Amino acid sequence: MSAYPYDNPYEGLSGTINIRAVRAAGFRERQLDTGTLRINYVVGPDNGPPLVLLPAQMGIWESYQRVLVPLSRRLRVYAVDMRGHGKSSWTPGAYSWRHLGADMTAFLSEIVRSPAVISGNSSGGLLALWCAANLPDQVAGAILEDAPVFSAEMPRFRDRDRFVFGGLKHLAETLGDPHHRDLADYFRGLTLPVSATREKRVPDWFISFLSRRVQAFQSRHPSEPVDIRYFPLKLRLLLKCLSMYDPDFARAFVDGRFYEGLDHADALAHVSCPLLVLHADWRRVPGHGLIGAMDDEDAARIGELVPHSRYRKIHANHVIHMFEPRQYVEAVDTFLKQDVLGEFARPAGPA
Repeated sequence: MSAYPYDNPYEGLSGTINIRAVRAAGFRERQLDTGTLRINYVVGPDNGPPLVLLPAQMGIWESYQRVLVPLSRRLRVYAVDMRGHGKSSWTPGAYSWRHLGADMTAFLSEIVRSPAVISGNSSGGLLALWCAANLPDQVAGAILEDAPVFSAEMPRFRDRDRFVFGGLKHLAETLGDPHHRDLADYFRGLTLPVSATREKRVPDWFISFLSRRVQAFQSRHPSEPVDIRYFPLKLRLLLKCLSMYDPDFARAFVDGRFYEGLDHADALAHVSCPLLVLHADWRRVPGHGLIGAMDDEDAARIGELVPHSRYRKIHANHVIHMFEPRQYVEAVDTFLKQDVLGEFARPAGPA
């Protein structure tokens, strides 16, 4: 019997990859049973040193589908569903950096088994930072793909740069009951500030359209995550991610449970491996704060705390690997060639 009040209904579906190009490239979907939960992941052919990809919050491994194949030509690529996401276990009441750090410790030790480059997007980037600071013998390099370094710490996250905090609060309120929820409600009342006086909203007619399509899919496929294949890829993937996301993960960011185990400045001060910071577009809007993950001051502070780090600005949406896949792959390749390849020859420390 599960130790948690509800389980992930899709945890048992692991093993099926529906993306033809990814499957044809030799990727396989598997799970690690740690004894307390299952971690779902895909792994590609053994074509080189290991690269572990960690999606953003609400993201699943499929968000990397545009970069998995080119990266796998030179690397052994792993892409992981974090707990609370995808086909990994949902653990309501047990979401924090400490919990996710323990998951990654087990994954790197039991599955990867050699020093790896860890690349994470958004909160996945913060988990990559945790790994670099706490698991130096298992991490050959780290890539922070538009990670909210400093901006996702309390009280700044709630009080100053509160746009993302507000979005997570909205999600927890609209989709908080995993058994009785309409995914289209997530878009109801959702706003994107354009200026201090103007906001964009999703039209009501479109929300109604989404609701009908989602409910029709769920009626026909009650045991499957929502995957409406005739929708544009980004919308299709967003709905699928939402259907496979434990809302308590977002709630933990809102009520403060999540922050245990990671002080951003302290973690950066303990990073000894090569570090690449990928910085996407951002802006500030009065009344909302930061629209993005980091401002330029945050990025500069990372450089001060990790003098050997490299910085690269990419004009893109927050999810760089989805919106600018070629630039992401090129940035990873360059980082590996310039800074990391020698790290793979470094012997691991004592067990």
